[in-house]
Amino acid sequence: MKGHISKSTAALFAVIALLAGALVVTISSPNRIPVFADTSRAAETGPITTFAPVVKRAMPAVVNISSSKVVKEQPEQGNMFDNPLFRQFFGGRNMPQQEQPRSQRATSLGSGVVISSDGYIITNNHVVDGATDVKVSFANKEEYPAKVVGTDKATDVAILKINKTGLTTLPFADSARAEVGDVVLAIGEPFGLGQTVTMGIISAKGRAGLGIERFEDFIQTDAAINRGNSGGALIDTRGDLVGINTAILSGETGGNQGIGFAIPANLVHNIMDQIMKNGKVTRGYMGILPQELTPEMAKAFGVPNTHGIALANVIADGPAAKAGLKVGDVITAVNGTPVDDVNSFRLQVAGFAPGTTVHLKVDRNGQNLDLSVTLSEFNLEAENRGGAEGNLPGGGEKGALKGVSVQVLTPDLRQELQTPEGTQGVVITEVDPDSAASAAGLQQGDIIVQVNRKPVTTVSEFNSAVNAGASRESTLLLVKTGPGTRFVVVPNK
Repeated sequence: MKGHISKSTAALFAVIALLAGALVVTISSPNRIPVFADTSRAAETGPITTFAPVVKRAMPAVVNISSSKVVKEQPEQGNMFDNPLFRQFFGGRNMPQQEQPRSQRATSLGSGVVISSDGYIITNNHVVDGATDVKVSFANKEEYPAKVVGTDKATDVAILKINKTGLTTLPFADSARAEVGDVVLAIGEPFGLGQTVTMGIISAKGRAGLGIERFEDFIQTDAAINRGNSGGALIDTRGDLVGINTAILSGETGGNQGIGFAIPANLVHNIMDQIMKNGKVTRGYMGILPQELTPEMAKAFGVPNTHGIALANVIADGPAAKAGLKVGDVITAVNGTPVDDVNSFRLQVAGFAPGTTVHLKVDRNGQNLDLSVTLSEFNLEAENRGGAEGNLPGGGEKGALKGVSVQVLTPDLRQELQTPEGTQGVVITEVDPDSAASAAGLQQGDIIVQVNRKPVTTVSEFNSAVNAGASRESTLLLVKTGPGTRFVVVPNK
């Protein structure tokens, strides 16, 4: 009957109304984020809407670090007394003394995290780099001189030690289990204001290629990180250390833009263990130049997908060369773990101790190989050595590759390009800026070593190799640019 509601229907509506009311209460306060750090406690008291208990436990373990060093300030260039006409006017007599370099004390402020109750502290290397005087201050105003136990510039981690026991510490989280979207808190001392806490989420993981450090695997967060936060803590809602804040992506103001980076706790823990045990950090070294496998390269290599990394160079007499690896090989797995990108591969290899034997799955021209490589020790300075890019005049012969002129690599050109002895190939002398070759990244001074996996040492060999592959969708080149070597795919149409 119209207008009549049964008792059972009325009861159902009452339940729905209660649930709707609870939902309204929950969403009507958008700044209150329910966090169920302890589900048993949540069942008793309701959702936790404050981080105060977590912060109170964590804050005593986050410290302020001040460091100083003496630097020489060079006099300004272009002093009028350096002008020959001015000196001639004075006749070289009674000339004012040129200003000498002056010593000046430079200071740096940062943050740190206590990792052991007997006084060991983690911070960023750039906070204490070159410092002659380091001090650690706690929130209760206690201050202690600190000793730098060890540093690792490649990851921007430093370990300090103060003469103090009974300290509050932060436990390490397993940063591998952290997920994008997790709530995190950043604790530090921005701008020297004193301890400050900001909240955000993990925005991304595995950030690399930023050019901040040699080894990068950053956690990205939108929790505000500013100057002075370097070396501070990024914690989860349980109060465990997820990462060490290290850098921000900032505009001209140098302020927070909502993009900050932290070194993952697992990486920090590994560096900490090595420094505290051995006083330094050692890393495995394979002796190759890996390159990302793009879809175009995968097709040119004849591999089914982009899983793996291509070898653009194999260092002579290095561990990889001794194990039989060759330029053009595609490494698809390390110790059974699939290889997805160059950065994760580098981090994985660097994580092994020198002398470790690793087992590789390799694709070589469609053939699957199992190779074992015994790693040597990574040497950052040796890796950074290399030649400079040349600046060649236009000329050479117009090659079979459209838009590219080349000439043979003569001894004079090898010297001009600072290319190591034994390098063979043809030198690009000119690239049409409107060509597909230019769009692919080829430039004047590049040395083409291979065409479609075949070595070329003369212009005629280069032209023959290009023409032989003219029916393909693209031409695969192995190119040496300065100290580096890379594969380049140039479309044929």
